[in-house]
Amino acid sequence: MVPPLEALIIGTAVLGLCLFVVWPRKGLIARFIRVAHDSQQVRVEDALKHLYDCEYRNLVCTRQSLCGALSISGDESAKLLSQLEDLRLLVAEGDGFSLTDEGRSYALRIIRMHRLWERYLADETGLDEIEWHREAEAKEHLLTVSDANALAERMGNPRFDPHGDPIPTQSGEIPGSKGIPASRLSAGDIGEITHIEDEPDVVFAQITALGLTPGMRIRIMASDPKMIRLESDGIESVLAPSVAANITVQRLSLETPVEGPYDSLAMLRPGETGRVVGISKTCRGLQRRRLLDLGIIPGTRIRAEMTSVAGDPTSYRIRGAAIALRKSQAGLVKIEREKGATS
Repeated sequence: MVPPLEALIIGTAVLGLCLFVVWPRKGLIARFIRVAHDSQQVRVEDALKHLYDCEYRNLVCTRQSLCGALSISGDESAKLLSQLEDLRLLVAEGDGFSLTDEGRSYALRIIRMHRLWERYLADETGLDEIEWHREAEAKEHLLTVSDANALAERMGNPRFDPHGDPIPTQSGEIPGSKGIPASRLSAGDIGEITHIEDEPDVVFAQITALGLTPGMRIRIMASDPKMIRLESDGIESVLAPSVAANITVQRLSLETPVEGPYDSLAMLRPGETGRVVGISKTCRGLQRRRLLDLGIIPGTRIRAEMTSVAGDPTSYRIRGAAIALRKSQAGLVKIEREKGATS
């Protein structure tokens, strides 16, 4: 016979375990159901984004394309598409699928949250740009509509994300797709980058490592089936055509003036002076804000005064104050040298 005290302890432990498992909202079963539901919701929303992306690019969404986009099996893809059809978010059309009005509205809400969060990460944090998409992928499923609207208002209702993609408005309006892949430009053509595809990560990392960003102008120096050589801001880069295809450009006429190339502040030697033309578009967020706070704006006159023994940083005279900047920072500031302005 079990002693009363031990029986009480065992009974209490068993009751506690049962409560831990079945307790409403916070129990193990409730948590498991919530995780499963959240996971399914994420998959549904990711599928809607893929369907909308296909529609936006005038492509046909198929079961195979969904498999590739979401990294799921054919059976999982078929089950997911059937679920979306039951929810009246899509309809089957021949070999493909298209969104219903309700499905399109839902997809645009998720896309709006994703692109607003990327804009926030780019402008308000020091997070590396290769991380923006991954962080926004997680956050987009957690934001509410009111969260997204408040974030948009805080940032002044931006029209584009940092990759050049249009941000849907609160009412779901979005401009149509414009531009062509840079891989379709010929030698001698010039264009302005309007969008850089942020997937896959390895290709996006290669493009950003070259300093290419939306808003920059490029000139095609040479192009063949194996490589594309382009110039931007006086710097030449070589890309595989498959990589250049992830860069969307608006073709410009040959008469359109191309910026620069300009020198960078890092190129000034002690005693030399230059006037600021602008800050590189690759400089964003807190780093860009710091340079602006230092008075580094177009028209500002800056003189290099002295370089440290190690060669970095360099002291500059900016608006009467001596400011030390490292080469990596000074290299982001575009200037025009002042002839004869040395000491």
